[in-house]
Amino acid sequence: MANLFDVDNAPEGEPLEVVVGDFIQWKRSDLVTDYPPASYSAQYVARITQGGNTEILITATESANYYLFTVDSATSEDFVAGYYHWQLEVIQTSSGNRIVVDNGHFTAIPDLDANGADPRTHSEIMLDKIESLLEGKADSDVSSYSIAGRSLTKLTFAELMEAKNYYQSKVLAEKRSDRIKRGKSSGTTVKVRFS
Repeated sequence: MANLFDVDNAPEGEPLEVVVGDFIQWKRSDLVTDYPPASYSAQYVARITQGGNTEILITATESANYYLFTVDSATSEDFVAGYYHWQLEVIQTSSGNRIVVDNGHFTAIPDLDANGADPRTHSEIMLDKIESLLEGKADSDVSSYSIAGRSLTKLTFAELMEAKNYYQSKVLAEKRSDRIKRGKSSGTTVKVRFS
């Protein structure tokens, strides 16, 4: 495994997942041909899904061959765990004008070193809350969760069952994706032996 603190080992392109509190860096080499660092600068702006006032701003350090984006641990420590949308902006130095050249998303994963960190994904949390309601064992904070603006406690049995099926499929897809990412089979392959 390469030393990820070393700039030479910084991966090309944005991470899809980051751990809250981690040091993060990546490069964008594809920008320097059209937007040479002598005349332009680049920055990412990210915001958590469902809005909020917190904006993450990551400004590049320029070199002749790439734009380098770095987030130190003290900065990422302030990230709220969740799903973020980002846009990559290039700013023309002479005019101050900017254009958005790319966009995407990443997931900020809770830091398990932090007290009270919940390592479950949003889908796992929602599935647990829905199942607790269906079993009549809802915890005290279940009313603070909602689907399409309606509190879970206000949904009908049929709506809860539909939501349960939806989140079960999301959790299964996340687990399959995680298995594939770790180099294992997705778990959906059926092996047949003929004799």
